[in-house]
Amino acid sequence: MGQRFYVETLGCPKNQVDSDKIIGTLLADGMTATDDAGSADLVVINTCAFIDEARKESIDTILALEDQRKDGARLVVTGCMAERYGDELAEALPEVDRVAGFGVPVNVLADQAPAGGKRLIPVSSAPIPSFDLLNLPRPKSSSPWAYVKIAEGCDRSCGFCAIPSFRGPQRSRDIEQILREVDELEAHEIVLVAQDLASYGKDRPEELGAGSIVPLVRAVSERARWTRLLYLYPSDLTDELIDAICDTGVPYFDLSLQHVSKPLLRRMRRWGDGDRFLRRIADIRDREPGAAFRSNFIVGYPGETEEDHDELLRFVEEAELDWCGFFSYSPEEGTHAYTLDGAVDRGLMNDRLAELRELQDEITARRRDDLIGTTTTVLVDEPGTARSHREAPEIDGIVEVPHDLVPGTFVEVRIVDAMGPDLIAEPVDALARS
Repeated sequence: MGQRFYVETLGCPKNQVDSDKIIGTLLADGMTATDDAGSADLVVINTCAFIDEARKESIDTILALEDQRKDGARLVVTGCMAERYGDELAEALPEVDRVAGFGVPVNVLADQAPAGGKRLIPVSSAPIPSFDLLNLPRPKSSSPWAYVKIAEGCDRSCGFCAIPSFRGPQRSRDIEQILREVDELEAHEIVLVAQDLASYGKDRPEELGAGSIVPLVRAVSERARWTRLLYLYPSDLTDELIDAICDTGVPYFDLSLQHVSKPLLRRMRRWGDGDRFLRRIADIRDREPGAAFRSNFIVGYPGETEEDHDELLRFVEEAELDWCGFFSYSPEEGTHAYTLDGAVDRGLMNDRLAELRELQDEITARRRDDLIGTTTTVLVDEPGTARSHREAPEIDGIVEVPHDLVPGTFVEVRIVDAMGPDLIAEPVDALARS
């Protein structure tokens, strides 16, 4: 048997896509995947560096897997943390055999690096690599759904975000490359992801241009029964894009709002305000009453006042979004926010977080209760677990279904109960069990 590899992925869905591309190259190299890190000859950790908590998790994971690996196995760290802190990471963690920034072939790097020494990646000065993860092949999806990254990097300058500094400017993929990947995955649901999804094509005005996300969504939906979009910047949510999303049969809107106070949003270098957001949400619900909404908000950004917090509370109560994530502000060196005054006390930040989360939990539970007695179509992900258009994979609640429903099938079900974020359903047609 050939050499075996183990890949651990941390962070967001975009990192999972990168890991799938890495797995594809390792399989092409003749290696075999294993779920047991202790039996692997090559252990790869795809790290996240978005906020301090994610960096701590990455370090803890590296140390834990170092303890598990067998004698002679190579430990390679890649991903956001490797790209952002490459030299420092390699120096601080002698346990790591190789630190590989974006686009560095992890297996080739490990094989070709000088024996007995680390190969440090000059990530702060390195150009965009020629070895581009975006367009590498990846294996067929092992689940009924799959993430597909349509672009890398970001051209925005949000005050709190360091991603452009290590992911680089936006680089949109060719539509043909994306569609080929969709075909190869053979998934029933395709989840499109990017740092700035709705800006797809803007960086290539001669070939693609602004608004290219619309024909892309329509083309993907011709190949997969469900197409879902994650991470939509609100200013780019055009009428044409709304129509395209609704036409996919998955009217799910993941809006990157971050806050609703106009003065605070400007300090964040962000567009919009609560009133604009509410009007857009109401407009979508007028078009598609069954639309589901998710958003994320930062709590405790420098300068956030009690009035700003109260405005966010009112928005959450009025908007009645299906899903919300609330995150405490994390100071990131090199960002605009890092230089701002008006730091919010950590205890006050935690109090605000708790208040918002309690309110949203009540709203989510109420909206789930309202679905009892209705019928909907679900995709069975695995025995006993399914999702409708209202639940994004790995992020939202689930729909519990009988264990004899076949994974990868679409089934019409009736919602019979709700338990917090999760629903319980029974198939409308008993023949669906066969």
